[in-house]
Amino acid sequence: MPKLFFLCHPAKKHRKKLLSSRVKTENRLNELRYKMNYDIIRNESVITRTGWIKNNDCPESCSMITVTDPMLPFAEQLDQILKAVRSLSLSAGIPVFMRFFLSDPANQTALLRERMDGSCPVSIIGQAPMDGTKIAAWVWCRKNARVNSVAPGVHYISWHDSTELWLTNGLSDAQGSNNQTVELLDGLSDALSAKGMTLEDDCVRTWLFVQNIDVNYKGVVEGRNAVFDRHNLTPQTHFIASTGIEGRTESHRNLVMLDAVGIKGPGISIRHLYGSSHLNRTSEYGVRFERGSVVEYPGLKHVFISGTASIDNRGQIMYQGDIVRQTARMIENVEVLLAEAGCGFSDVAAITVYLRDPADYAVVSRIFDDRFPEHPRVITLAPVCRPGWLVEMECVAIAD
Repeated sequence: MPKLFFLCHPAKKHRKKLLSSRVKTENRLNELRYKMNYDIIRNESVITRTGWIKNNDCPESCSMITVTDPMLPFAEQLDQILKAVRSLSLSAGIPVFMRFFLSDPANQTALLRERMDGSCPVSIIGQAPMDGTKIAAWVWCRKNARVNSVAPGVHYISWHDSTELWLTNGLSDAQGSNNQTVELLDGLSDALSAKGMTLEDDCVRTWLFVQNIDVNYKGVVEGRNAVFDRHNLTPQTHFIASTGIEGRTESHRNLVMLDAVGIKGPGISIRHLYGSSHLNRTSEYGVRFERGSVVEYPGLKHVFISGTASIDNRGQIMYQGDIVRQTARMIENVEVLLAEAGCGFSDVAAITVYLRDPADYAVVSRIFDDRFPEHPRVITLAPVCRPGWLVEMECVAIAD
């Protein structure tokens, strides 16, 4: 068979080359402006992956710490994690938020609490790290920040001329997931109000961890909708960025655990992300949360991407039963949301990935190793709110 040659007009070819060069240059400039710095520190005990940004007056970083030896007993794994946390606090500034992912919270939480001093917001959730270890940690550090603990699980952070409220490990003993959700969100509203904030105007992010999510998520949705109605958080106004995911606590009676952050300060604005080319409004299938939110400070922004799965802009699950294609679509959806926020994966400081089926870990881990070799991340066992979704991810981005 003869070879085929396709000829291009020289002028068109030259213009195409110039255009390609210009686009590459512009992309590179954007990359240089926004790119997160990544460090990976490995020793015999732990791997600490850190994303940090320094081109502002208040440097900050997010780190994911994982244990290298799953054969160690929990107490020794915990010691190694806390040692790495102390090292971070010396180099990266004070921790302003920490989340510990545990394999067995009923037997591990008490020891962890014993060894924490409560000086910063600490979230403890039963979501087993999928690498076979018993504990992993997400640590958010900032320089020039002040943390004030006002009650167990309630902290105010002064930073960048702003005040943040962090509520962590919010629990309720009410009957059923509906009533627990209502009680927790009402408590969040009260805590915000004490600092002159409101749920509708100043809460930028929530996490709702649900025990036995296939059974109890319906009650969470109903409870949240009821509270949001009272606060005029409706499809005509806006919701709050959120993740609703499987998560256990040390007590079987706590069906729901709430973490949340609110913020207020001069020159700070909050906007919401929709990704309408790829995703729909969540209210179209009966729930209420935004796909993401952006907190814009003078010269800096934080982007909170909600739990995101393989979904289309009609609210349908894409690629049922196919973990590879679901993971690819999930990443694509997150990329669209980040672009709407004016940034990209090069600005992402921390990634959390949730899996329903432990057998999918090898596949998903390989995909993230190939696509995001330096990004701080953890993959945990945590079924998503709809059984057909095999994988979900969330992330935090920091950009100037």
